[in-house]
Amino acid sequence: MNWSELPDLAAVVLLAGAFASISRRSHTHISRIWLIGWVMIVLHFAAFLFTKVPGIWGTWAGVVGLVSLAWGGTLFMWASVPDRQENSSPWMLAAILGSIAIYIPLLVAGHAPDWALTLAASLVGLLPLAVALTAMRNFEPSLRWVNVLQYCPLSIFLLIIQNRPGNGTALAMNAILFTVYFGCCIHFWYSYRRATAGAFITIAGFLAWALVFVVVPLMTALWPAVHIESEVWNLPKLGYYVVAVGMILLLLEDQIEHNKSLALHDDLTGLANRRLYQDRLSIALERARRNGTQVALLMVDLDYFKQVNDSMGHHVGDLALKQVAALLIGRVRRSDTVARTGGDEFSVILAEPTSRSAAELVRNSLLQLLSEPLQLGEYKVHIGASVGIAVFPEDAHDTESLCIAADLRMYESKHELDPQAHP
Repeated sequence: MNWSELPDLAAVVLLAGAFASISRRSHTHISRIWLIGWVMIVLHFAAFLFTKVPGIWGTWAGVVGLVSLAWGGTLFMWASVPDRQENSSPWMLAAILGSIAIYIPLLVAGHAPDWALTLAASLVGLLPLAVALTAMRNFEPSLRWVNVLQYCPLSIFLLIIQNRPGNGTALAMNAILFTVYFGCCIHFWYSYRRATAGAFITIAGFLAWALVFVVVPLMTALWPAVHIESEVWNLPKLGYYVVAVGMILLLLEDQIEHNKSLALHDDLTGLANRRLYQDRLSIALERARRNGTQVALLMVDLDYFKQVNDSMGHHVGDLALKQVAALLIGRVRRSDTVARTGGDEFSVILAEPTSRSAAELVRNSLLQLLSEPLQLGEYKVHIGASVGIAVFPEDAHDTESLCIAADLRMYESKHELDPQAHP
């Protein structure tokens, strides 16, 4: 057995365990894909323990180790693609994983016919290109075109170098691994363009991981007489650990941002909650005071929500609230704020520039939208709404007075609809 790989295996197992513990508490699906990638890296080190076993078992241990290493990087790369749910995305993943699974055994195991190796090397570039051309209309994310631009030149390089006497196999294998992990570097840079420790460490780690497959062959080819201690060549293995630490930091950073978002947003609808609503309203009024402009506040109360909730159940009521939230967001500008400020009550802050006439147009539009039946699964329900408007500074000069004025106008509107209604 190759006992020199045992310390690395132990270290990666511990890192993967730490990663699994953190990813289990993560709210994102991406962490599960990363975890599968780290399982592949653990399998790589485990398989390399047996590469010195004589005969076919040692050879196939090397094959399993190299395929696992390439697959792990491919999964890391695919996890950062923004639209993984599109049909072309899993097909691109399957194309890359499949071509690697075909080519590496033929390359490393030896005794493969030249035509088989040539065909396998061609598939490395042709399969991703075929997916891109087949899904041309839906193939918009630029990262997938990056895959095509990476693997087509790689395929050509493999065809040129793979049959070279002496080091052709090693150069071809290094080219595959460099392409995979440099692709990870590009994908993570694209997806995590933010000035945080997790992003910087992960991207730098993938770059170091990729360069290890280039530096050693270049040193051997250009300066064969230069002797460098083996410990120096072990330093690039630090890339494994740097990437793992960076990914853990990314998960922690995302979790912190998620927790901040939960503290300021409604769990059910995703709208601003009362705390964020009060902050936004205070900021909007302060800006309007400085600029001498107006701010309009709309209070929206659903008329028949209680009846729907009581007669059809809370599940249908929750669907109604989500759909109403989506309708409100779709009607206002991005600079405006829609908040859920009560069980069936919503507030809309129309920030500057605005006016009473503009607010009335928005109110009429919302009343029209909410007067139409909502399709909630198998149910079609009528919700209806009452909307009150208050404008700063005409109706009130501070946030509390403005909220009270809008609330009173809303109840006036509700009373006109149903004279028996009262605050």
